[in-house]
Amino acid sequence: MLSDEIIIDIQNLSKCYEIYEKPSDRLKQIFVPQISNRLNRLAVRFGLTQPVPSPQYFSEFWALRDVSFQVRRGETMGIIGRNGSGKSTLLQILAGTLTGSSGRAVVRGRVAALLELGSGFNPDFTGKENVYLNGQILGLSQKEIEARYSQIIDFADIGEFINYPVKTYSSGMYVRLAFAVQAHIDASVVIIDEALAVGDIFFRQKCYARLESIRKSGAAVLLVSHSMPDIEQLCDRAVVIDNGKVKFIGESTVASKHYYLLHQSQIVKTRAPGRSEGSDDSLQCTEFSRPIPAAFLEIANKAQVSNGKARCVSCSLTDEDGHPCNTFHQGDKAIFYFEFELIEEVEVPICGLVITNERGIIVSGKNAWQYPNEIPGDVRDGDFVTCRNEIYLNLGPGEYTFELGLASVSRFHWENRSTLSHPEWETLHSTVCVLPNAGFFSISLALKDGIAVLTHHGIANLPGTMVTGLIR
Repeated sequence: MLSDEIIIDIQNLSKCYEIYEKPSDRLKQIFVPQISNRLNRLAVRFGLTQPVPSPQYFSEFWALRDVSFQVRRGETMGIIGRNGSGKSTLLQILAGTLTGSSGRAVVRGRVAALLELGSGFNPDFTGKENVYLNGQILGLSQKEIEARYSQIIDFADIGEFINYPVKTYSSGMYVRLAFAVQAHIDASVVIIDEALAVGDIFFRQKCYARLESIRKSGAAVLLVSHSMPDIEQLCDRAVVIDNGKVKFIGESTVASKHYYLLHQSQIVKTRAPGRSEGSDDSLQCTEFSRPIPAAFLEIANKAQVSNGKARCVSCSLTDEDGHPCNTFHQGDKAIFYFEFELIEEVEVPICGLVITNERGIIVSGKNAWQYPNEIPGDVRDGDFVTCRNEIYLNLGPGEYTFELGLASVSRFHWENRSTLSHPEWETLHSTVCVLPNAGFFSISLALKDGIAVLTHHGIANLPGTMVTGLIR
């Protein structure tokens, strides 16, 4: 349903807040400049050439600086960035609850803003009464609310509590009802700020399905989330905002890599105790041969996301015999090979590979941290980090893409990785380079004795056993 019609048009949008140290400064800012202006007019009248400067009693905080992008009808645009980057300010301007300091933000059509869910509810009213109240606040007529009422109640699924005051609701029931109202107003623009995280897994599935139907109806969707899988799966494009400025606009899978770079910790190089700076006893890894030249993919014009310390220079995809291949049967072995040229020294390089299905869902993602083998350490600029990743493609039939990545950790943390939890890994590693769209492949039915068979339904083939018995 994507069209060329521009439904959100943001051009050079900026928002500045005046920050006052104490309340009296706010009063001074109101009156003192007026006095200065009058003195300046008197100076002009009497021919004085030196005007009285107008004092300023506040400091400026620019929440947004020259933000520009457009969203078309039927497009889902992600808005991502760290906390405090200006995302919420942008959404509030688009929702009409804030005005920008300069620039323009044009939104065409009715807006449904899932920002502060339930902010229009009266706690003493019943759920039913709040549906009608909130619907009218959102611009629906009485007749429109009545036409949607049964759909809203079915979606919220809070049972008899719909007739109880909302002050008796749990927090989950509260946001379920609020989401249900917002999701059924048939808006031209839907703004969602982390609202898809509400409720249990069954309600979240309903939220995702509802969002999909909104997209198909032709509405433009703005989605703010810190969940990059949601951004990659649901969004056509994404805007990365940092310190109020646009850092990147483009394909959502590439935008998520820029977001990870923003989050990347400034990691201090930490060496193992007792190891000297010039020590040359690097960790060793198993040697392996490069694939044949015909197996390498063309990546020269593919976009890479890097912190400037490395770049991906080659990658290949072959079958288990080393022949170039991008069509496999279920359960076949695929061999991924890739190389990164180091522009600057890193301590311990961590290679990784992510496989994504045609719906943008990550079906496999592992890196060297999750494998038991050793890898080289203290690699220098000019070195080439190589990786050979063999994977059995126990996946459902379909088309898949894959991305390649290089991260780094300190040698000390690599040698002590068995003592570190995943949350600790998240704060310790540093993303170096990512090639988001390295290549693609397809998987068809497995072959057993020349007969095409389906090994499993769904995305993945989970290992296990099944025994069938009989009781009479």
